[in-house]
Amino acid sequence: MEFFCLYLMAAFWCAGAAAVPENEEDPRFWRTQAQDTLRRALNRQHNTNVAKNIVFFLGDGMDIATVTAARILKGQLQNRSGEETVLSMESFPYTALSKTYSVDFQIPDSSSTATAMLCGVKTNLNTVGISAAGRNGVCSSQKGNEVTSILRWSKEAGKSVGIVTTTRVQHATPATAYAHSASRTWYSDSDMPLSAKKAGCRDIAYQLIFNTDIDVIIGGGRKYMTPKGTKDPEYPTDVASQGMRGDGMDLIKEWQKRKPGKVAHYVWNKKEFDAVDTNTTDYLLALFEPGDLRFELERDPTTDPSLTEMTEKAIKILQKNPNGFFLLVEGGKIDQGHHASRAAMALHETVMLDEAVERALELTTEEDTLTIVTADHSHSFTFNGFPFRGNPILGKSPVYGKDLLPYTTLLYGNGPGYKIVNNARPDIRKVDTASKDYVQQSSVLLDKETHGGEDVAVFARGPMAHLFHGVQEQNYVAHAMAYAACVGENQGHCAKPSASTNDSPGNASTEHSASRSAQLAGFLLIACLLR
Repeated sequence: MEFFCLYLMAAFWCAGAAAVPENEEDPRFWRTQAQDTLRRALNRQHNTNVAKNIVFFLGDGMDIATVTAARILKGQLQNRSGEETVLSMESFPYTALSKTYSVDFQIPDSSSTATAMLCGVKTNLNTVGISAAGRNGVCSSQKGNEVTSILRWSKEAGKSVGIVTTTRVQHATPATAYAHSASRTWYSDSDMPLSAKKAGCRDIAYQLIFNTDIDVIIGGGRKYMTPKGTKDPEYPTDVASQGMRGDGMDLIKEWQKRKPGKVAHYVWNKKEFDAVDTNTTDYLLALFEPGDLRFELERDPTTDPSLTEMTEKAIKILQKNPNGFFLLVEGGKIDQGHHASRAAMALHETVMLDEAVERALELTTEEDTLTIVTADHSHSFTFNGFPFRGNPILGKSPVYGKDLLPYTTLLYGNGPGYKIVNNARPDIRKVDTASKDYVQQSSVLLDKETHGGEDVAVFARGPMAHLFHGVQEQNYVAHAMAYAACVGENQGHCAKPSASTNDSPGNASTEHSASRSAQLAGFLLIACLLR
């Protein structure tokens, strides 16, 4: 048996060696590459401009293993081996690690992490836009403990602001940009307990319209905006897609009423979306689904725009403001793919997020736009085995387990993929593990796979990007972005010099005159000595 295993390993090695590019066997290849990287690092200078614009990309659940696997997938989709591929986000000059724990849990959720990154304050699990003094689900605890976000700070500074997400716009991450809620699940008033409503707490959808004047809102979540029983325009016969509001409010109409004298468009399909003229549009509310948007692999391009298209539309509308803009772009379905243990879904969502990053870089300039790409938390997602170079990232490890059965190189620590029958794992030799519907195996059975607790990466480019360095608490992100853009409370470095300082024109003139007098006295002294 041992000889057989060694024979298989030797055979696999020969197959793998054939896939290695010949130039990589020459040490000069790696030395030249490293020297080029070193020169770029030595020539890099800090961009200390004020960030006129901020584009903040958030890959929900996009941990480092997901970034690596998506990098390989992106390359393999381009008919390359994949490992050498560089994602757009990976081309950024500065990188940091972010510690994701919440105040009360080692492993966080998306609302507590979003509150940290957008509001600059760590908080408790499942709470939105409130400090850790607030309690999950306790309405009375949120009053007086509200914390505002960098989206709000940017709006108060005169900038335009926007939200783009592949989830419902009332979901945890986007909600934190504008709402304060003791529960992330209070999407509409029908989702709230009667006690919370009597105590005066408002649902997240209501706050979307009434809390902050947001210029661009793009995502899903139609059913939380309309009265109960309202038929959905896209799925009129689907009861689950009907409006949910118990207070009878039509928040879409309320949004339109609050835009007098402005060019404000509400759209719910791609045809209407494509017809929106960014040059003349002041406000855009685009809700493409009753709930979350579809996965990229299941999206109908004739009815729903891609994340890249949504990001482009948002930037083109927002960048007309001479004061600049703040835009939050969330790839929220990465997380949902992982929760379902469907790695193909999660990775394709990550690739799409990276394409949106690339388009944003094309539409902005590094001189005045700070672009951040990060994640809120990790997952129990692993990249393992000993796959050879160029092995399909959604494929199987060439080395079998001790049960002589194959396993995929991407696995989960827990989730719905635990399928032990008669003390044996399923035989997946004839299974298409690259399918969007394939569920990766896991070691512990759960209905949904859980988050992980590892640090996540922060990629930064543009003004003050060098502030993103080392290993930082997650709430540092909001403060560094605000400092770069001169919004929020930390603006001492942004103040223009006053007339009383030594740098004032009057003092500079006096110093210049004194210098001329000193020079003249020096010349006279020399003339006297030479006589």
